[in-house]
Amino acid sequence: MTAPDFCSLPDLALRSLGGAVVWANDESFAEKENLILPGDPGHRPATFGPRGQIYDGWETRRRRDPGSDEAIVRLGVPGVVRGIVVDTAWFTGNHPTEITLHGTTHDGHPAPDDLVKADWHLLVDRSAVAGDTRTHFAVDSETRWTHVKLTIHPDGGVARLRVHGEGRPDLALLDARSLDLAALENGALVTACSNGYYGSPQNLLFPGPVRTMGEGWETSRRRDDGNDWVEVRLAGTGVVRLIELDTSCFLGNAPGAASVRGRRPDGEWYDLIPRTALQPDTRHRFLVDAPDPVTDVRLDIHPDGGMARLRVHGALVDDGSAR
Repeated sequence: MTAPDFCSLPDLALRSLGGAVVWANDESFAEKENLILPGDPGHRPATFGPRGQIYDGWETRRRRDPGSDEAIVRLGVPGVVRGIVVDTAWFTGNHPTEITLHGTTHDGHPAPDDLVKADWHLLVDRSAVAGDTRTHFAVDSETRWTHVKLTIHPDGGVARLRVHGEGRPDLALLDARSLDLAALENGALVTACSNGYYGSPQNLLFPGPVRTMGEGWETSRRRDDGNDWVEVRLAGTGVVRLIELDTSCFLGNAPGAASVRGRRPDGEWYDLIPRTALQPDTRHRFLVDAPDPVTDVRLDIHPDGGMARLRVHGALVDDGSAR
């Protein structure tokens, strides 16, 4: 069977694009995160772990009451969805019989509980799927979606969910983009840090997304009332317009909150982002209305944990480019 034309479009939910499975009501037999992994699912028969046969996919327990199971995926690139692929590879006697797909638009950094209660819109009506099969569903919608919800009826396993479409940026954030003043390749450098037990703080400034949490900065567990922090000398003196705090790949060890301050050329510090709650495995983007240029930034995480990347987008002032 020839794949539909929409399969040539990028998979907006892909893990390597920053996608994440942020919630599922059940994952008794196989982890929800497998749904958006790149590459084809694999299988090793008669390979058992504490949960039973190991599957490269998402699998729920057998339901003994009416209902269905659900998983919510945050798209790595929000956009217009043209079609989806529900791949039940290797799931034969334990696949769902039908699926439904919904979408929602929720900018910012919503918690899973907020997404569960969000206003969801039907994208794919309840439709049959078979075991060990890729089933394609076209989507007719011009709306920009940030999250999709896969519902399986009544239970079972799905190996992969592909969400093909076209990226649509948040224009407010797009207008704020310019030079990354905190990029190592642009001349930024970590100059001080409270703790780098599991990962060097210099990793925060590396180019590209992280593939594992080992490519980020991670501190040891604090046993006091303090918090961990890192200071970065920017590429030059600049006016900050957008800050990105990326906790990608950090799930049970992301900070609970963070704040960012900037240092003026006279040495005085002021707030760029007040203390703000963070979500695990999320690229947080904050528009900043900075009144003054800064030479350095300080990231405080509360109380400890790991961060994948720090991006500080802005524009150099005249003396900043000279430095």
